[in-house]
Amino acid sequence: MKTLIKNGRVFDPSQNLDAVMDILVEDGKIKAVATGITEAADEVYDATGLVVTPGLIDMHTHMREPGLEAKEDIISGTMAAAAGGVTTVACMPNTKPVVDSAIIVSGIKQRAAEESYANVEVVGAISKGEKGEELAEMGDMAYRGAVGFSDDGHYVKSSRLFMLAAKYITAFDKPLMLHAIDPELAAEGYMHEGAVSARIGVPGVPSISEDIAVARDCIIAEYAGAHVHICHVASKGAIDIIRQAKKKGINVTSEVTVHHLTLTDEACSNYSSATRVSPPLRSWDHVQAMREAVLDGTVDCIVTDHAPHAPEEKDVEFRYAPCGFCGLETSLGVMLTDLYHTGIFDLKTIISKMSCEPAKVFHLPGGTLKEGSVADITIMDLNKEWTVDSSKFYTRGKFTPYEGKACKGKAVATMLHGNFVMRDGVVCTKK
Repeated sequence: MKTLIKNGRVFDPSQNLDAVMDILVEDGKIKAVATGITEAADEVYDATGLVVTPGLIDMHTHMREPGLEAKEDIISGTMAAAAGGVTTVACMPNTKPVVDSAIIVSGIKQRAAEESYANVEVVGAISKGEKGEELAEMGDMAYRGAVGFSDDGHYVKSSRLFMLAAKYITAFDKPLMLHAIDPELAAEGYMHEGAVSARIGVPGVPSISEDIAVARDCIIAEYAGAHVHICHVASKGAIDIIRQAKKKGINVTSEVTVHHLTLTDEACSNYSSATRVSPPLRSWDHVQAMREAVLDGTVDCIVTDHAPHAPEEKDVEFRYAPCGFCGLETSLGVMLTDLYHTGIFDLKTIISKMSCEPAKVFHLPGGTLKEGSVADITIMDLNKEWTVDSSKFYTRGKFTPYEGKACKGKAVATMLHGNFVMRDGVVCTKK
């Protein structure tokens, strides 16, 4: 099968490439990138006026499978990914049962290979059952293809256990992906501790709950020589600790979510359960610090922390709602609307942090349009105007703080291994 993508603006930060060119795709690989390709193809896709980039990579999602399929499953989750222009997702291990053994990793990867609409990378647990008491089978899971390890949703409270994990994982060249929030400091809070929480009468989570946890994790990473990846950073204190750790040469990388770059705690003032997340939406000074950290390279990846829940779980009072909301179908549009078209980030920054750098950090085959590479491609219209409408989402989680948001910019086609899995906003369902 040959597909020729004609006359698109080929934008690939991995090659410093930004030019109107053609891309010839054959047998799941990029065969040629050049101007005026005339080779015959089974299909010609006219990308005139569109931007063609490496497929987007989201290294922090929750596919909820196995065991929590009422919230999401691999099919619905990866359909949402395809709809949002995302070609690779990493799924976190806080499922039921927890992904803490090689057989579960293998099972997820096998199911994804058969039925998914995106590449699915599996993150294994650091501790058995994510209980923080005993190390999980990280070595066995690594051999079965786990991309990293995390007790996501849980902080590894035991410094001794975490140090053992950090020492052990160095043998497998995999990162520990850390939910770095001290639970004792955060336990009584439901949103960011600040002026808004005081005004609306909701107990707050202090930002130092992140700072203290991140500091410990960076210290142990330096001691053990391990690669730690700090998930969903939202505190300006934590991001500064990461910045200083990087300057010292500690092997630490970090990610920030779309919502922590675009929303503040003011969004919680209407008590919408869609705004309840962990870490919480923080005040403007923290948001500004996250944006600066993206620009100066302290942040390596932009993610969604796509965390869908069943409607009855989120349709409750703010403080009783589980943390998280769906993000795969809105991430690119919100980034382009709030950060690209406003001149805060350029396109290179966005595509680098949402594709090229995640591939580099996690040693993945995508993140580039180089000849010979896998044909995972996102085609976007930077000026397409649309409105967020969760009733049209492919994900089972319909709660989003961006409901009704007018956006400018959207993925219009997604190619996975040389085959279109989404065109014109419609996922190409498998027969």
